[in-house]
Amino acid sequence: MENYTFNSFTLQLEGLNISKDSVYPVFIIIFFSYIFIMVANGGIAFLVFIDKSLHQSMYLLFCNLIFNDILGNSIMVPRLLSDLLRPPSERLISYFECVVQAFITHMFNTTSLTVLMIMAFDRYVAICNPLRYAAIMTNKMVIRLTVSAWGVALFLVGILLGLTIRLNRCRTMIMNPYCDSASLFKLSCDSVFINNVYGLTFTAVLLTSSIGTTVLTYTKIAVICLTSKNKSLNSKALKTCSTHLVVYLIMVTSGMVVISLHRLPQYTQIRKLASILFHIIPGSLNPVIYGVQSAEICKSVSRLFRSKH
Repeated sequence: MENYTFNSFTLQLEGLNISKDSVYPVFIIIFFSYIFIMVANGGIAFLVFIDKSLHQSMYLLFCNLIFNDILGNSIMVPRLLSDLLRPPSERLISYFECVVQAFITHMFNTTSLTVLMIMAFDRYVAICNPLRYAAIMTNKMVIRLTVSAWGVALFLVGILLGLTIRLNRCRTMIMNPYCDSASLFKLSCDSVFINNVYGLTFTAVLLTSSIGTTVLTYTKIAVICLTSKNKSLNSKALKTCSTHLVVYLIMVTSGMVVISLHRLPQYTQIRKLASILFHIIPGSLNPVIYGVQSAEICKSVSRLFRSKH
């Protein structure tokens, strides 16, 4: 018979179940991935801040993705690293800390897609309506798009966590390396039907909106490129859109794998690994993909190094 502890304010994270011989190699890989995410994303944000030639809507909107990657990984990775070095019985976390971690984790997941949606709109205006681009993508528009991306995520995630924290808890083991809404409501002995319905609806609406927006904008961009004889325009479109599309596909694929595995209990360990990689891989690749593909960022780095010699 299972022992129940009702509404305990101390929870235990199951963490990663790995052998003792694998602890330090896994720790080193995750640690250096985290350092790279901080340095690479922070470096690009610094370049955008100091270089006036990068004060364009495309890079200002990309800074939302940078901030989101830094925030999402900072709330999860340091805690994960410390838990790797602890025995399972000492991987304790307070309920309030767990709720905050779950909130920021879901904000990271949701904002990753909403920011990519507003970046797709920016690329659409730049390529399909270049003569009016400066008039449309003003600083005020950039602020509106940014507020809408974060505001929608805040609203959706607020409801998600609100439905979760209303539940009574009768268990204390978080069956995950970090806290999220699904792990939290699985602690409850109450009915979680509403949570499951809202979670699935939330996911379906977010993915449908995101995929729909991306397909629509890129279809229109493709039509413009196919009907245009301007090689310069086509080259610019291919370069900027391929960058955005690669980042988007990485994000959506990672997210869908994690969501699917959450509903397959037999693949618990794979789901744990996938959920960690969902944070680390996009955060590592985003600055590399944008940095390598963007001529302006490459020039900015070159100017920065020349000025120091």
